[in-house]
Amino acid sequence: MTEAVIFDMDGVLIDSGAHHRAAWMALLAELGEEAAHPEPWRLTIGRPSEEAIPLLLGRAMPDYEARRLARRKRDLYVGFARAGLVAVAGVRDFVATLERLRVPRAIGTSASAFDVDRVLAAVGLRRAFGVIVTADDVVMGKPDPEVYELAAARLRVAPEACLVFEDSLLGIEAARRAGMRAVGVSTAHSDPELRDAGAERTIADFQGLDSSSATSSRLAPTTRNVSTRRGSTRASAPSIPTAAPSTRRCSRPSSGREEPCSPASIL
Repeated sequence: MTEAVIFDMDGVLIDSGAHHRAAWMALLAELGEEAAHPEPWRLTIGRPSEEAIPLLLGRAMPDYEARRLARRKRDLYVGFARAGLVAVAGVRDFVATLERLRVPRAIGTSASAFDVDRVLAAVGLRRAFGVIVTADDVVMGKPDPEVYELAAARLRVAPEACLVFEDSLLGIEAARRAGMRAVGVSTAHSDPELRDAGAERTIADFQGLDSSSATSSRLAPTTRNVSTRRGSTRASAPSIPTAAPSTRRCSRPSSGREEPCSPASIL
């Protein structure tokens, strides 16, 4: 039973891929270097910038240089993002549905806290999340599961009761290593790539997964106890009730076909 939902930010909540790609290419141009991969953006998806830069350039470098270049990339991204940030289609309604149903929500992202606050405020989603785990909160970036384990701990929900929405292969691996289910959002990778990485199903966006296709009944807390990291027990978060189906389509690996999906089928 899903009790909480955790979202990656870039490519899941925010359709920011174009701005990030432009910033990486501008950084390479400034450095006068070629990317070490024919599709360089694939090396950066889901990774903190400090970890992505040596891969992008194809060479090892001191930590201080990686941090300096990461700061420059962030500044370039901010400049491109001034043209306007766009939320992934349907995600505002989907988050609002979860909020109305009192489903605990968190963000687990490889972005910095500075970027997260600014970006979420720009698209009106900052107040929807009480728990946000950023690159500043963890030692290891994705695919290490730390970011999602910490998000679950702060939500006070067992990892196996969390559902993650991710667009990156590294992020899906991180979620699965944390013991969580994962739904792939195909803003950066194809459906087969996401499923091969461990996603149980994929969606193109969140359109149709809104309040019109979810039950209006409120959630009642369950009495089942779950263990926390410190071994104590507490009441678990609310369970998610059944929702009426919508006309949204999602891809399921078991059949290889697109089938109708709804908040209930996703959760």
